[in-house]
Amino acid sequence: MAERAAKWPWAVLVVAVLAVWGYERGGADPAPPAGAAPAASSPGATAAAPSAPPSPSASLRSAADYDPPRFAAEVKKYAAEAGVDPQLVMAILYNESYKPHGPDVERAWQRMKPDASFGVANMHRAAYEECRKGRPFADRPWEDLPDDPALAVRAASWHLHDLGVQLPGKWAGPYNRNELMALGYNTGAGNMLAFARGANPGPEARSYLDRLHDNWDKSAKALAS
Repeated sequence: MAERAAKWPWAVLVVAVLAVWGYERGGADPAPPAGAAPAASSPGATAAAPSAPPSPSASLRSAADYDPPRFAAEVKKYAAEAGVDPQLVMAILYNESYKPHGPDVERAWQRMKPDASFGVANMHRAAYEECRKGRPFADRPWEDLPDDPALAVRAASWHLHDLGVQLPGKWAGPYNRNELMALGYNTGAGNMLAFARGANPGPEARSYLDRLHDNWDKSAKALAS
């Protein structure tokens, strides 16, 4: 689910989050700004050999590790389990990929913003707690989502299933079932039902739906490859 109150560009947020992450781990001093001249050494000082860059932790992976197509197998498996359209699940992952993922980054950000979402599908705690009831992953806590993309995909699939169950047999709005479920994923079930009755989405929900449309074809390609 998109962070509804985000006001800073994600590039700024990543810098802030990584600063917290590095501070909490006693990391090295921050690098100087780009283009800054190197500090002059004192007379007679022996130049220190350049040190190797610190290796990232096992849980801090590259952004490419969280590209939605990497989870095509999980999307197919868990969309089938939940009885939802795998293309919708993949498109949701694309929609939610605006946010940097990874256990350390997500947990550092969550400490700054306690109501933040977790995992590659950006699920909030309340949504996860509701959708895991009676499900095969009922014993898995929300806190596992950043570490387990497969669990995140599974939970997102079942959450979409639960949203779809709430839709009436017929609705007055112009949106199809997948569009309404995506709007529900972004704005909640109550708003989804209002859109089904003909209410107009606000700018944020409209933007989410526009991104879903933009991501629709490449979601199909990701699943076909």
